Amino acid sequence: MIRVLVVDDHPVVRSGLSGMLSVTEDITVVGEAGDGSEALALVESTSPDVVLMDLRMPRMDGVAATEAIVSSHPSTRVLVLTTYDTDTDILHAVEAGAAGYLLKDTPHAELLNGIRAAARGETVLAPPVAARLMSRLRTPAPPAAAQPSPRELEVLAAVARGLSNAEIGRELFIGEATVKTHLQRLFAKLDVDDRTRAVTAAIERGLLPSPGR
Repeated sequence: MIRVLVVDDHPVVRSGLSGMLSVTEDITVVGEAGDGSEALALVESTSPDVVLMDLRMPRMDGVAATEAIVSSHPSTRVLVLTTYDTDTDILHAVEAGAAGYLLKDTPHAELLNGIRAAARGETVLAPPVAARLMSRLRTPAPPAAAQPSPRELEVLAAVARGLSNAEIGRELFIGEATVKTHLQRLFAKLDVDDRTRAVTAAIERGLLPSPGR
């Protein structure tokens, strides 16, 4: 019997997954968690074989929880199940030690087989995720021209301080439309799809100072 812990911040998704897994003969759900912190506590108390892990959650996200679980419970396999398939999300999850990465539109049978494969110690990747990883590995490092410009970094630094587009425009003496253009270019260069991810990616690359520095 494969012991599974379901982690997702949406109660309806958690109950749906738990209900689906509970009627499977070789899988039993040992618990549900709404964020990474709850997941860590439940891993301690239930010792699951596989943790079905969402990525974007409050308090502690899936990447941080995956890293903590893999570090402290190496026999527990973490299988990411998310709606997000950006290069940044995938790489962060893999680097944190996830045994696999599936998308929430994965068919029922494939999800069950993915859980079984993860429990056996195999790597599980949804076809679109595998394709993105292979493409990433084959793509050379971005040229200098793809790096954010000084003005784009000024805009991003203002975003990191919590300013709105209008406030950034007033501070830098540029139009709000120009701020949006700079942000769109930043998203493309940093391979992200929102402001928060852009700030996080820039800090990780050393383009912006870490908070508190």
